[in-house]
Amino acid sequence: MDVLNAYQVALQARAHSYSPYSKFKVGAALKIRGQGQAIGGCNIENASFGATVCAERSALHAAISQFGPVVPEFLVVVTGEAKATVPCALCLQSLAEFCDDAMPIYLGNERELLLERKFGDFLPYAFRTFAVPK
Repeated sequence: MDVLNAYQVALQARAHSYSPYSKFKVGAALKIRGQGQAIGGCNIENASFGATVCAERSALHAAISQFGPVVPEFLVVVTGEAKATVPCALCLQSLAEFCDDAMPIYLGNERELLLERKFGDFLPYAFRTFAVPK
């Protein structure tokens, strides 16, 4: 699966966003090593804001639920904003458990992909207690 197909998965996931409080719909697609399809995720808000789950973690959790511990190849995140929206620190730290600093992250909106960076660009000092699988 290439990035443009994963972008489509992220757009489709974004359509399922449950965001009645913020109205900020986010979709994500996590491509896992050894799997053909990217795993989609959307943000799911809750009246108890601490129970809200971001799209990036939703995709990560879905991938782990389906395949067990995973090795992500890349992540695509889509919002409705004109400028690229970076994953939050909680999502980045959750991803740090499974990906290395070189993993590509693609950020886009409903019209196009806007930015490509490496995971380490967003969280250069990730807390890890063990080596990330290669």
